Amino acid sequence: MRSTLYICVIVAALSGCKQADIEKVKLTELNGDQIDLTDYKGQTVFINFWATWCGPCIKEMPTIDKAQIALKDKGVVFLIASDEEPAEIKEFMENRPFNFHYVQLTNMEELKIPALPTTYIFDEAGKLKFSETGTRDWSEPNNLNLITK
Repeated sequence: MRSTLYICVIVAALSGCKQADIEKVKLTELNGDQIDLTDYKGQTVFINFWATWCGPCIKEMPTIDKAQIALKDKGVVFLIASDEEPAEIKEFMENRPFNFHYVQLTNMEELKIPALPTTYIFDEAGKLKFSETGTRDWSEPNNLNLITK
């Protein structure tokens, strides 16, 4: 299992996602309004790519929720992005206790995301500083530091 995760991380790195900047990620609000991620300049942006049918994604969500709460005053924006239809995402939201900013990803193929969940963390300048495919306990102290460094 762990070797599969490492292979996914290597594939992600080789696919060029490490070269991505925040402007390459195309997101919309669930009402269809475009999101300009450059509006978050000066803040760390944590984007978790997931799907309503993805068991590992759902398993990871409580740890993202805890991280979001722990870092609420640290200038970190958390976005939870799925390429599914807004109605599917909204239905999922209604049945889960998380206070996430759910958004729709409109260019999953262009980003070459190899599997779900995948997480990108962009620095204050909008440059990708971390990407990983696979689950992680984001509430652990070393991972909270990873988000804020």
